[in-house]
Amino acid sequence: MRYTINRITDGEDELILNYQELNAEVEEALFFMEKRIKKLMGKKNGETVIFSPQDILYVEKVDNRTFAYTVDNEIQLDMSLYSVERMLGASNYFRCSKSMILNVNKVERLKSMSSNRIDATLTNGEHIIISRTYASDFRKLLKGEKS
Repeated sequence: MRYTINRITDGEDELILNYQELNAEVEEALFFMEKRIKKLMGKKNGETVIFSPQDILYVEKVDNRTFAYTVDNEIQLDMSLYSVERMLGASNYFRCSKSMILNVNKVERLKSMSSNRIDATLTNGEHIIISRTYASDFRKLLKGEKS
């Protein structure tokens, strides 16, 4: 991959990535660029809403649309669940089912359920079920172990 770096004297800093095919090297560059995002944007009632990733309780894919849920908002995001997962990173956010990402910092209580599932109660009182496929990795995350 070829790199071009230009120093500018005025205007806004800008990163541009041109690629022909999405490969591991390009994905790594995209991951770096996406990690720089401090705010998220989405739509609610036809208006653009700007919010911090830390405000997210969970992100869910419903009917091929991605929604971020905060304490007071349900915000539709214009990105895939996979893209949200990559952008948020693995330290505070956890894929708890095929269609949901959970903010681990917003979990208040846990309860073991049958079939090796976990009922996670969030700070707003809402219950999220961590599927058995992801439950073992969630327990390891809470213990600080690698999955």
